[in-house]
Amino acid sequence: MSPTDEPASSMIRLAEEHLAELYGAPDSRPAREAFSAPDGGYLLGWERGVPVAGGGFTRHDSITAEIRRMYVVPAKRNRGIGRLLLAAIESEVRAAGYGRAILDTGPKQPHAEALYRSAGYTEIENFRMGESTASFCGEKALIKT
Repeated sequence: MSPTDEPASSMIRLAEEHLAELYGAPDSRPAREAFSAPDGGYLLGWERGVPVAGGGFTRHDSITAEIRRMYVVPAKRNRGIGRLLLAAIESEVRAAGYGRAILDTGPKQPHAEALYRSAGYTEIENFRMGESTASFCGEKALIKT
């Protein structure tokens, strides 16, 4: 799905609005085009024809993709949708040729950190070099299946 088209663009906007509510202005806001192939991707999760979740990835370096803007609409949280979305994004990251995924989350999102840790992400140093308020930065090797 093109991240510049609807409904993907609106889902990214909702994710950014949510982050702004939690932390103020975002540390970095990738251009929508950064979520486009061949270096990136964006996925939507649907329920009965309505988008309920979204998330994507952008290029960090030649072997690493950064998972960004994962978001599940409030009414659909705590149902495993985020875990399914993360697995689908990881699959797309592999298909794009990356062997490693990184991500971060902030101190006001302990549920996100718990999800990432339980999905196999291990803590690494802040890869944004001090530009982030992240309390957890994680990485995961993605073996092609």
